[in-house]
Amino acid sequence: MSEMKEFEASNSGSDVIEVAKSVKNEERERKRREKRKKRLLKEAEKAEKRGVCYLSRIPPKMDPLKLRQILSAYGEIQRVYLVPEDPEAQMRRKKSGGFRGQEFSEGWVEFADKRIAKRVANMLNGEQMGGKKRSQFYFDIWNIKYLSKFKWDDLTEETACKNAIREQKLRLELSAAKKERDFYLNKVEKSRALFEIEERMKKRKVQNGLDSEGPTDQQKPKVIRHFPQKRPLSETAFKSKTKLSKDVLSDIFNSGNDEA
Repeated sequence: MSEMKEFEASNSGSDVIEVAKSVKNEERERKRREKRKKRLLKEAEKAEKRGVCYLSRIPPKMDPLKLRQILSAYGEIQRVYLVPEDPEAQMRRKKSGGFRGQEFSEGWVEFADKRIAKRVANMLNGEQMGGKKRSQFYFDIWNIKYLSKFKWDDLTEETACKNAIREQKLRLELSAAKKERDFYLNKVEKSRALFEIEERMKKRKVQNGLDSEGPTDQQKPKVIRHFPQKRPLSETAFKSKTKLSKDVLSDIFNSGNDEA
């Protein structure tokens, strides 16, 4: 009995330990979720305070690093995205002996404070970039605009949508090309099978001592078709034409002789 009691006490103690561990793990997981939720809320608040500016033109030889370096003097910048130029235009520029590096067509800049972003856009738009006179961007003009109620997520969503559309078009083109390939291969296999059948038939005819071309002509006699023909109109018209009797003609001519 004492051994049974000790065994039950040990089992109950292990169960209590397991329950305590599970409760502790659940509490730790709950705290982790709360921390994650608070962090996400802070990020959402910060995202609401941010502002995005749009640049319709990027000067030649300017990259995201240089743009961030120039605009950081006006306020804190979070993210910068520049759209690469058309590859064909880049190839034409390289062939003509121009700048061989990467150039960009347009871009977006995210400021930490939307008030600063709006102020920077109103202040710089249409103005000369300036800076040091030896700078290659000294005479370029700013083309910048503040995008009201526009967030960085909208930009990424649009980019993701374009990528999805492009991938869908690519899949459709690949499926169409695969169908054409399968159709062509199917026709090739059919033609090969028909050719092999014809070759076997020719060999069989040669083995039977028949000419490869003669029997086919004998087996397929010429079909002569008869079509009803209409008689010529001249014959029917000649036969159906009314004739004067000999008595009438003799009366006519004799009457003329009597008068004379």
